[in-house]
Amino acid sequence: MKAARNYRYGPPDVVRVADIPRPEPKAGQVLVRVHAAAVTAGDARLRAARYPAGFAPFARLAFGVFRPRRTVLGNSFAGVVEAVGSAVTRLRPGDRVCGQLGARMGAHAEYVPVAAEKVAVVPDEVSDDDAAGVLFGGTTALYFLRDKGRLTAGQTVLVNGASGAVGTNAVQLARHFGATVTGVTSGANAALVTELGAEHVVDHTRDDVTRLAERYDVVLDTVGNLSIEAGRRLLTPSGRLLLAVGSLGDTVRARGNVAAGVAPERRADYEFLLGLVASGELTVVVDRVYDLADAAAAHARVDTGHKVGNVLLHP
Repeated sequence: MKAARNYRYGPPDVVRVADIPRPEPKAGQVLVRVHAAAVTAGDARLRAARYPAGFAPFARLAFGVFRPRRTVLGNSFAGVVEAVGSAVTRLRPGDRVCGQLGARMGAHAEYVPVAAEKVAVVPDEVSDDDAAGVLFGGTTALYFLRDKGRLTAGQTVLVNGASGAVGTNAVQLARHFGATVTGVTSGANAALVTELGAEHVVDHTRDDVTRLAERYDVVLDTVGNLSIEAGRRLLTPSGRLLLAVGSLGDTVRARGNVAAGVAPERRADYEFLLGLVASGELTVVVDRVYDLADAAAAHARVDTGHKVGNVLLHP
């Protein structure tokens, strides 16, 4: 099978398409023929060994000190079950599924094996692109807003980075939960963020978010440019600061009304998000779609920092 691989750390052009053996599913796994896979900021960080401040030594130990241990990147995927392991009863060949692969990665390939219990069945109303696109940003936004922020109807939310993969989902989920949303983005993306449900938009190219006079019940930083001190100044007395991206120092100091960390990968969350997409309550924003042969171009697009929503690959 073909897969996008990077044998060394570096810029997008280190990603090359190569032929590798097709895997076989183990007893509790399914083999998925990948139809769509997301290329995320996380993939770009791993490819370039470019991590948030303080994380580099630990990430290098986990993913490879001198060269990548995981040469095929890609976490979020959607596709069709090609084969099932001997212990799998919930799924069968031909089922449309989606899921995430965690630190193991491997979705930027034609086929990927994955534990059957970790994939969700994709509703007929949801396309492969939308299923693959909603997972990374959607699960992150859901985890921080619902689980860490304990967001309730009537509260006010500031989403810093409202036009990215996490931000576009966060704006819509916050509205779904009954909050009033302010989105921070560039002026070029203001109309999109408003269409997704933000009642107010702050153009970060003109206004310094740290100097806003308004105070919010929840502040979600999806970019990584808000320190704990700056973020807390934007909160109401009972507000919560949520750092979806942060330095090691901020992550260690995240306590009290500050939460940080990595969103868990849970099938129940996939199913919740897929239900919202199927009903039309959640729009998956897709920036560009690339063939697997153009995986390096997909990484280059992510590296610009200007993608809107999701970048996808079609293996």
